[in-house]
Amino acid sequence: MNYSEESLKLHSLLKGKIGIRNQMDVRTSEHLSLVYSPGVAAPCIEIAKDPEKVWEYTLKSNTVAIVSDGSAVLGLGNIGAEASIPVMEGKAMLFRQFGHINAFPICLNTQDVDEIVETVRRIAPVFGGINLEDIAAPRSFEVEERLQDLGIPVFHDDQHGTAIVVLGALINAAKLVDKPLEELSVVINGAGAAGVAIARLLRCIDNENNTACIPVKEIILCDSKGIISRDRDNLNSSKQATLGYTNPNNKSGSIKDAIVDADVFIGVSVGNILTADDIRTMAKDPIIFALANPTPEIMPEEAYKGGAAVVGTGRSDLPNQVNNVLGFPGIFRGALDARAKVISPKMKLATAYAIADCVHPPSRDMIIPPALNEVVAYKVAKAVKEAALAEMGLPDEMTGYNG
Repeated sequence: MNYSEESLKLHSLLKGKIGIRNQMDVRTSEHLSLVYSPGVAAPCIEIAKDPEKVWEYTLKSNTVAIVSDGSAVLGLGNIGAEASIPVMEGKAMLFRQFGHINAFPICLNTQDVDEIVETVRRIAPVFGGINLEDIAAPRSFEVEERLQDLGIPVFHDDQHGTAIVVLGALINAAKLVDKPLEELSVVINGAGAAGVAIARLLRCIDNENNTACIPVKEIILCDSKGIISRDRDNLNSSKQATLGYTNPNNKSGSIKDAIVDADVFIGVSVGNILTADDIRTMAKDPIIFALANPTPEIMPEEAYKGGAAVVGTGRSDLPNQVNNVLGFPGIFRGALDARAKVISPKMKLATAYAIADCVHPPSRDMIIPPALNEVVAYKVAKAVKEAALAEMGLPDEMTGYNG
């Protein structure tokens, strides 16, 4: 199938992949009086007296905004708000399919941090969560950080979602090659939102006091200019900050220098940058996550030729697809059910282990569950809700939501 041609036909036919439907039919005057005037005044009055009742009487408890500025869309780059809409519609479909969550694209005609933050603050009353999507780093970091006081979860999925699913895959890959997480030497190529978030999660930077988080031994982070080291004078503030938890020996050089004797390579960058000969320079039984799309940093057959023990990519037509859909529907489902105010580090960690636990036992071609496995979202939601309620000191009681 020519996916590009067929996708254009489908989008032209559907003219929008999502829609809004009524929860009940309005067929009688009694129905009209209940859903609109005069009956609708009653929930309005109750919410005015107690704003928390908005969760009980409106769609807020099960609705997420997918907010993008169109600056880092898939592998297409800065294509703008209008061009990002098809991707955000697809994301909304996945929220509904796997998390039974209503989600709607909010594609903003601005790439100014202050304007994005202010817009999200103004629309927040109707939403139970905000999924930030395809916003370029380092702008994405600031937007997310400044919205953590919103009172509802604000989560940049390209950043944390990717990191969470990578950790889930790495937990099982490490078991397969019989290498403890705490002994792994990791190289990450790509120092944008995803690369930085992966480094922070694997080093337990936001989980210092959580004994369940096991930091890898060391991480070297690379960008398009090579290894991020203290000797470089061309680093932005985001990359400079990573030196507090990466490259402890201040190694310099290219990505090919970085991976020598490394146990793990994680690519969130560009395609075709490694060869089988490069993989041969790594430690015995290396783990390769080449996640660039549509062309991985190295194709699986080439990586295996170089001695790789496990290979994952971001592609759906290859084994071990590291796909964010394994994370975000369940994360938001659990957060909404717990009425969490943030997605905490403990909730992210719980998600990674829930994803890993969906595979028994792991194998070379199955270290992570398939992207379309609907059981994963249920298990993730349960783990996230339990973690959130535990942090809030509340009992784990079901909300009664039935989708």
